[in-house]
Amino acid sequence: MEIDLFSILAALAGGFFGAAIGSLHAFVFTGVLVIVGFVAQVAVPDAPIISSLAFGPAFGPHIAFAGGVAATAYAARRGYMENGKDIVLPLAALAKPDVLAVGAVFGLFGYFVQKLIAIIPGFGAITDSVALTVVISAILARVLFGRTKVFARNNTGKSGFDSFEPNDAGSWIRAQESFGINTALGVGAGLFASFISITLLQAFPEAANASTFVFGISALSLILLSAGQPVPVTHHITLPASIAAATFYPLVGENAALAIIIGAAAGVLGAWFGELFARLWQSHGDTHIDPPAAAIWPATTIVLGLGAVIGAAG
Repeated sequence: MEIDLFSILAALAGGFFGAAIGSLHAFVFTGVLVIVGFVAQVAVPDAPIISSLAFGPAFGPHIAFAGGVAATAYAARRGYMENGKDIVLPLAALAKPDVLAVGAVFGLFGYFVQKLIAIIPGFGAITDSVALTVVISAILARVLFGRTKVFARNNTGKSGFDSFEPNDAGSWIRAQESFGINTALGVGAGLFASFISITLLQAFPEAANASTFVFGISALSLILLSAGQPVPVTHHITLPASIAAATFYPLVGENAALAIIIGAAAGVLGAWFGELFARLWQSHGDTHIDPPAAAIWPATTIVLGLGAVIGAAG
């Protein structure tokens, strides 16, 4: 595990940046860098833009996005703002240095946690350590700054899983919460992402990270959400789908059609996980615990774990 002062300072700056411009906007920049980074790798295969910038200690979601999430939770707890789940507001507008400092501290926290997860034997290599770190950081922020429990229930008095159902008083994305549309988005966005991933893999086999390209597109599309347009949130669908398609493509004899069908199945899995975690801790909580990040790491772990098992057996 390589840790140096240069990266530590960058992580502090990344968390500060995410808080200053707002978590969602910081994540959009991640998407831009993923797209630019892949294009750069086509020309220079070892170009470090994706690893060192998009998912590194400046723009990595576990640092910039997570830092902004924690700073928002803190600002709400201090009474500087009303909504502790408002990941759109640029917190520099609050003119509170302590809020930005919390973002910086959580950026550094995310840097160390991700490094530790990545070196866990037998687990770090088959999971998305960045996404898992985003979740861990957000849970810590709720414990420290939130007033609701981590698993927050609705106000209906229902029991069991019904007590987590979204309603007008608390929800994540109402247009995506029903089983039908959620599954349809999983299939459609999953096929879309898988096709692009396989196409890039075939055209540029020397360029790594083809499976992250559509994730970048999904992240970039959220700038429209920030502008008030009801675009779907899909990065928890497109990333597992792309990873599955790229992972299983060589395992199925480079049968592209079969690979993108497998990718679509992984997309559905990501969609289902996203809605599950939205209900468990996002819809009725008072701080943001990111459903897409919560979906990405188990979906990725399942995909890469199955790929490793099938690859070893073959």
